[in-house]
Amino acid sequence: MPASENAHFAALLIDASGHIITWNSGCEKVLGIPAADALQQPLTALLSDEGCLAYSQRWTEFPTDCDATELEFVRADGSRQTSALTLLPQFGDGGTLSHCVAIIDAACNESETAAVGRMPLSSIIDVLPGTFYVVREDGSFALWNKTLEQVTAMSADEIRRANALDMYDLAEKRIIAANIRNVFEHGTQVMVEANYLDKYGHATPYLMCGARITCRGRHYLCGMGLDISERRAQEDRLRLRERALHATSSGLVITRCAGADNPIEYANPAFERITGYAADEAMGRDSRFMGVPGMDEDERAQLRAAVRERREVNVVFRNRRKNGDIFWNDLTITPVSDGRGKVTHFIGVINDVTAVKQRTAHLEHEVNHDALTGLANRTLLWDRLEQALHMAQRNKSLVATVLIDLNGFKQINDGYGHEAGDEVLKMVARRLQSSVRESDTVARLSGDEFVLVLVNQPSLRYTLRMIERLRVSMSQPVSFNATDIAVGGSIGVSVYPHDGSGALDLVRAADVAMYHAKAAKTGEVHFFSADMKSTTQAKQKLEDAMRVALEHHEFFLLYQPHICLRSGRLQGMEALLRWRHPELGVLAPASFLPEAEENGMITAIGDYVLEEACRFMQRMNSAGFAPLPVAVNASQREFSQPGYVARIAATLDQHRIAPAQLEIELREDCLNTNQHLGVEVLSQLSELGVLRTVDAFGGGLSNLNFLQKLPLTHVKLAKAAAHQITADARSGALARALIDVGHDLGARVIAKGVETRVQMEFLRANHCDELQGTYFSAPLAEHAMHDMLVAAPAA
Repeated sequence: MPASENAHFAALLIDASGHIITWNSGCEKVLGIPAADALQQPLTALLSDEGCLAYSQRWTEFPTDCDATELEFVRADGSRQTSALTLLPQFGDGGTLSHCVAIIDAACNESETAAVGRMPLSSIIDVLPGTFYVVREDGSFALWNKTLEQVTAMSADEIRRANALDMYDLAEKRIIAANIRNVFEHGTQVMVEANYLDKYGHATPYLMCGARITCRGRHYLCGMGLDISERRAQEDRLRLRERALHATSSGLVITRCAGADNPIEYANPAFERITGYAADEAMGRDSRFMGVPGMDEDERAQLRAAVRERREVNVVFRNRRKNGDIFWNDLTITPVSDGRGKVTHFIGVINDVTAVKQRTAHLEHEVNHDALTGLANRTLLWDRLEQALHMAQRNKSLVATVLIDLNGFKQINDGYGHEAGDEVLKMVARRLQSSVRESDTVARLSGDEFVLVLVNQPSLRYTLRMIERLRVSMSQPVSFNATDIAVGGSIGVSVYPHDGSGALDLVRAADVAMYHAKAAKTGEVHFFSADMKSTTQAKQKLEDAMRVALEHHEFFLLYQPHICLRSGRLQGMEALLRWRHPELGVLAPASFLPEAEENGMITAIGDYVLEEACRFMQRMNSAGFAPLPVAVNASQREFSQPGYVARIAATLDQHRIAPAQLEIELREDCLNTNQHLGVEVLSQLSELGVLRTVDAFGGGLSNLNFLQKLPLTHVKLAKAAAHQITADARSGALARALIDVGHDLGARVIAKGVETRVQMEFLRANHCDELQGTYFSAPLAEHAMHDMLVAAPAA
């Protein structure tokens, strides 16, 4: 249809003065005004007052542009309509304006539906978020949008010449071709996911759908596609998470918040492996179905509170597997919220920590119990005693602390051997344990000392009867290798609250009473009494004085050389502790270290000795002397402390001392007390590179089987070995034998306490490696040791 006859358009001519000179039927249709009423009228006569005003504002003079302006026209019936007016100026000869073409477009006054329906198809398909295309049966494109050009990186000419199948790789062409055939042959609507290939080979995943349309008797495939790259990436991430959920060793459950219940909606394979329940068996059941009634109520209360309050929680408690076995469940639950912040689910992470719990319990038992007898050790004793005192204070009851020291135990070891001694200790432990109640505690305090904590004692008379019974039971002979070994003990007792309010006070009081019983040699039980307090006070005074000594630097070290018997040169030295007491003068270790070992101050004193020895070595190294090993003694309490080797390593590192310059001496009897710990500590020292020495070797009956397990570098003979050497040729048998044993252990042998030339010659003749004693040098102060290093270079 010609544009002039279009129902929406009116085209007319106006002369240079703005009067209408042509009017056709199209104008009549648009405005309803016949030609007779319009011709020779000014154009403004067709406008309302508002339209005239807008016209005069828009065109102050005759138009020179072609822009459309919406104006209000008045129809023949007086109604008003808004139409777009465009003026196209026409020029005659000489460039003078002759007339204008006026085009009135009434489309802006039509309905929205009609207006949209007249929009060009290209303006619609080019703004679609995905691809749009119309494909002929031969695969060529009849129509497409700009997005298809962008996705394929092809120009319009290239797409016009392309086939739809050219946009897919070989693996997908067969599927796409089959879908296209179905559309054309059967009119099937299809939806398929495939990768568009651009002309450079880059793939983009798309979801495509298509249907058959018919135009002028021909079939076409009309389709569109949406980029699903982000969806594919999300699906990949979800698949990865799903694989992670399935692969993790932790059990995972997802429960739904549903009032009082939390039904399980998901369980991974690890959950099945841990619990024995298949996921289908657990699905829909409340998450508490594996609970064990009566166990771990506090932990279950924590769990219920966290679920109720919709918060995260971690608890360790017991659950029951499908087969009935109980396992320890380390459970962490975390709430999951929807987009509005409402908690809809919980994620539970389950870890079976049964083996860890068992190992921990085993380790705790080892840490808190004596390896030989299985009784509580010193650490557990203090804990149990403190607990008993708290209960007694609350209940106003009595607690008896009983300290037993076996009589003649050293003689048993010397006469029957360490195996016999161990058997006696184990039998006594069993007898004591069977003589008390389950609420009482029996502990092995040290080598042959036992402590009992008897709770809820109704009276002292009752306590005495109870102790008498266990004394009789304990004192029965112990059979070993068809020999009955007599057993007896000295027993001291202290009672809370009469004899003290603290654990340390009560043990000390029982210890004082025990020493009175041992001194009496009557075999009777001795209760602590007021006249024994002076001894206790003396011990306390000594302890206080040692604390002051540490603070005021009253302790100091002397150094006694080790001499190489083969070369006669300085091989090393031992650091020896002394106390410059402000009232008593210089004290040897024997006068205060046993009490320090008992009250625990030995650890602080040992740290001081190690620090001071390292400072000494640092000063000697800085002075240019060859680095010589310095031996430091360690007590049983020290090497039993957790982190003992780590503290040594840190001290060496702090003072920049090579580990091989430090020698740690441990008494043989101390190592025998806890053989497992002895092997462990010496192995750690060996890994660190520190020299390891067994001191007082041969002072009792040595356990050679045990010593062979120790990574030793040196053995130091007991002083008695050297003291027995005289001019009599038969006198050195012990020393000779110990030297041979030391070498068999792969260690260098050091003899200490060497005081005479006869002893030195004998030791050298029998291949002892080093000596220490006053024959060569008494212990020296640091300045004297410095002078010796200057005068006598190291070996």
